[in-house]
Order: sequence, then C-alpha cells, then structure tokens
Amino acid sequence: MKEHLRLAWRNIWRNKRRTIITIASVFFAMFFALIMRALQVGSYGHMTKGIVEAFTGFIQIHKNGYWDDKTLDFTFEYNDQLIKKLENIENVSAVIPRLESFALASTGEQTKGIIVVGIDPEKEKEMTHPDRNLKEGAYLTDESTGVLVSQRLAEFLELRLHDTITLLSQGYHGTTAANIYPVTGIVKMPNPEMDRRLVFMNLKTAQNFYGAYDMLTSLIINLHDQDLLSHTIKEIPGLLNGEEYEVMDWKELNPELVQQIQSDQYGGFIMLGVLYLIVGFGVLGTLIMMTTERKREFAVMVSIGMQKKRLGLILFFEMIFMGLIGIITAIIGSLPVISILAKYPIRFKGEFAEIFEQYGFDPIMPAVLDNSYFIGQSIIVFVIFFLSIIYPTLTVLKLNETKALRA
Repeated sequence: MKEHLRLAWRNIWRNKRRTIITIASVFFAMFFALIMRALQVGSYGHMTKGIVEAFTGFIQIHKNGYWDDKTLDFTFEYNDQLIKKLENIENVSAVIPRLESFALASTGEQTKGIIVVGIDPEKEKEMTHPDRNLKEGAYLTDESTGVLVSQRLAEFLELRLHDTITLLSQGYHGTTAANIYPVTGIVKMPNPEMDRRLVFMNLKTAQNFYGAYDMLTSLIINLHDQDLLSHTIKEIPGLLNGEEYEVMDWKELNPELVQQIQSDQYGGFIMLGVLYLIVGFGVLGTLIMMTTERKREFAVMVSIGMQKKRLGLILFFEMIFMGLIGIITAIIGSLPVISILAKYPIRFKGEFAEIFEQYGFDPIMPAVLDNSYFIGQSIIVFVIFFLSIIYPTLTVLKLNETKALRA
C-alpha cells in the first residue's frame, strides 16, 4: 500500500500543469462554497439575533390566554421566587419582567396608537439594550417618572427632549388610565415598526399608570447558548403552574419572520445545489480530460506487465491526493476571507437596505466562522470528487491496450 501511495504522489507531480488545473477546479469549488455558506449561516444568526434583541427574547412566559388577546386581564403577580428559580436554570442568562399594553399618545394636534412597555431598567439592558440605543437624554432608573420615546415616534409627534407626552388607555379591570409624562430620553429601536410606536417607562411607573400594581404581562428569558433553546424550554414548565402559564419560544412568537428565514434558507440550499452541480461537472470534465490525455501512458504500462487493478488503484490514489489538496488549500484560503467578512460585514445600501430595515434587521450580511459547515462542505465536495473518480478508474480497468496504443 505504501508503494502505491508513493507512486501516486510522484505521478501527480510529473505533469504539474495538469495537476494544478485539477486541484484548482476543486479549490475554487470549495472556496466559493465555504464563503457562500459562511454568509448564509452568518445571515441566519444575524436575523435570529435581530428578532430576539429587537423585543421578543428567546423565551416568553405569559398567563394562559394573554398571547391571543394581549389585554391586562391576563396579567400575573410579580413573583420573585419564580424569577430566581428560572435564573438558576443553567442556560438562562437573564429573566426580564415586563408590563406591556397599548395606549393613545398625544402631543398637541398629533395623536397615535402606541405600545407602552414597563421595564426593569437594569435587567432590560441584557435584552433590547435601550441604553445603547439612546440618542438623546438619560436612561431610565427605578425612580424615574419620565419616559423614553422611540425616535420615529418622537419625530411623528414632534417631540423633543423634556417635552411632555399625554397617554390615554384602558387600565387593569377596565379602569381609565391617563397621565402626562416628561420625555427624558429618545431611543432608536432597530426594528422600524417598533421604532414608530414604542414608549418605555420603568416598571413601577407603568404599573401605577395602568392600575396593575405589582402585576406583569410577561417574563422574557435570555439564554447563554441559543442552540440549547429546545432543551432549556423543556425545563421551564416544571417550575410553573401548568394551568396558569404559557411558555413560548421566539419562533412561536414570530412565525412570519421564521417562515422568511426558512424560505431564505431553502433558497440558499438551492443556490448551493446549483453550485455543486457546476462543481461536479467541472471536476468530472477535468478528470475525463486528464484520463484521455494519459490513455497511451496507461496502455504502455499495462503492456509491460502492470496489472490493471494495480494501475487503477494508483490512479485512484492520485485523484484522492489532488482532491484533498484542493479541499485543504480552499479551507486555508477561505479562512482569512471569512474572518474579514465576519469582522467587517457586507453592508447594503439603497433599496436592499430598505428591505432589511422593513423587517427590523440591520442591513448587513455578516459571515461566521463555524466548524460545522467547514466539515459539512468538505465532505460534500469530497463526495462529489469521489464520485467523479469512478469514470477514470473504470476507464483504466476496461482499457483496450491495442486501441489506446494506436490512438
């Protein structure tokens, strides 16, 4: 076996041009497949992060029936013991309490329906990061009596810092909720739709406004590792009263966006399939050309006593060597490109940027370094190359020496 490997290695470098052409066909196929997959995986991760950090979180806990009606009739009491139990789950990084409802916002002649979100100012920093997105003013504290207004909403209502906003709504158990609040800050939400209609206030202020004292509409759960989402969500019901609470992950909370990601993913698979088809025919064409050029060489070797099986095995090893070299060099060559794209993502402008922003995503396409697709793409390209080897090997085994020598 060692002799066969040594002969195969020497043979591939006897004609360097032919070998380089064959390796190059594998290299470019693998190179582009890796970059394409890195961008795809990075885009899906970016979309998921955009959905989660925009507002919903990885997991939400509500009172049964809340998600269908979203009214304050389906609130539940703030339970510090429950929050501590949830925080003790290994993969849970934060549990964020919220009180959410609708209101009518008014300033002068401008009026608009909005979402009011009562938050724990410190804990909310671990989810939607309103402190990072603050454009003007000061962030909320536990003692704040003012509100943060999203940027597009502030523009629509012609609000500036330190102006007041009038809120009118229906409170807990049908009571009237109305008050005037000073604008202490303006925050830009990454999701344009949320940016048009969001007002943050601290949890105590929101509870007082709606008359829902010490009540919540949801607990938002953030995770250390999103890949363990399904495992983590199974641990939660055991800590709850199953008849009182409903537990939903971000996919259930955002079915339309999940369908969009899936559709984009299927489109990516189709593009990869087309690329692999081109790769397969390209590699096969290169190997056929190489085999045809060497038919006379094979015929001479068989004529002087080399067994066809042995010759076929040496040729097989030659192809394997070239395939492995192409795959390894493609991985090495793609690593710096993917690293650069991960650090400096492709940023879209114009119409493409608007499409991204409509769905609440930053208009970028980042790449991500992940061992899984390096291994997966290597296996796929190697299998394509392996299948392409069948023809040259069979050609040697069925070789007619007389015809080959006369050709």
